[in-house]
Amino acid sequence: MFASLRKRFHGRDFLSIGDVTGEEIRAMIDIARELKEARYRGDRHTLCEGKTLAMIFQKPSTRTRVSFEVAMYQLGGYALCLNAQDLQLGRGETIADTARVLSRYVDGIMIRTFSQEDVVALAEAATIPVINGLTDWEHPCQILADLMTILEAKGRFEGLKVAWVGDGNNVCHSLLLAAPRVRMDIAVATPPGYEPHPEIVAAAKEAAAGSKVEVLNDPVEAVREADVVVTDVWASMGQEAEHTERVRIFRPYQVNASLLRHARPDCIFLHCLPAHRGEEVADEVIDGPASRVWDEAENRLHVQKALLALVL
Repeated sequence: MFASLRKRFHGRDFLSIGDVTGEEIRAMIDIARELKEARYRGDRHTLCEGKTLAMIFQKPSTRTRVSFEVAMYQLGGYALCLNAQDLQLGRGETIADTARVLSRYVDGIMIRTFSQEDVVALAEAATIPVINGLTDWEHPCQILADLMTILEAKGRFEGLKVAWVGDGNNVCHSLLLAAPRVRMDIAVATPPGYEPHPEIVAAAKEAAAGSKVEVLNDPVEAVREADVVVTDVWASMGQEAEHTERVRIFRPYQVNASLLRHARPDCIFLHCLPAHRGEEVADEVIDGPASRVWDEAENRLHVQKALLALVL
């Protein structure tokens, strides 16, 4: 399977979870699970031997940087970390020119930045694969890890209900696009005015193929009978000035034991981290029996190893 899938993915960009089919998502996760098991056995896989990944960071990172860097090392390759101060982007060089130069040096680019348009421009000018490590629009690598964690915990996607509670942000966008592709129902609950972008909601509904896609303002209704409950910070990077106001508005959307009682008794809780404990999630939930956030964080490493092995 790996050989045929590698032919299908080799040289492809990964800019949005909407770029891949449900079948491809499942196949990537299957490979990620094989690589995870191999790591625990102590087996080595040099699937990216001799390959170099340039990692561009215009936003700070813990999990994205560490997971991609370790992934390349464990695959036998090398990861080169470049922040805004290391590049000429800060002095006026265009995204396109940066892409053309890096394409002559490295085998792939992972970028974590603000604008989705910049990632698209980078991919259009590059002659090597470009991976979206996060933008204000989407966070597709995170959602691959979330889906892997759900599959490990539940053994399936089909027929499950996932509930998103909080801000209709980039992570919410990617989850909305992914859930119907793997035949999960999804209900999103946000305060009025903080819903996910209508374009994303429309794309999710178009991909639904029988799955249910709901955007609500009532967190209890969204969580009712959910198998998976997901949240994220109320103020993302770049929204720090709005933090106090957002805490006031989002307080009824905290994921706590009271809210979780409306989900299924065996539901699991996910959070992409970092968590603002006492805001979007209570300690009793993130440290409780439903929490799978540490498995989820670890799975960033494994899904990205699978992705890198395929596209590079």
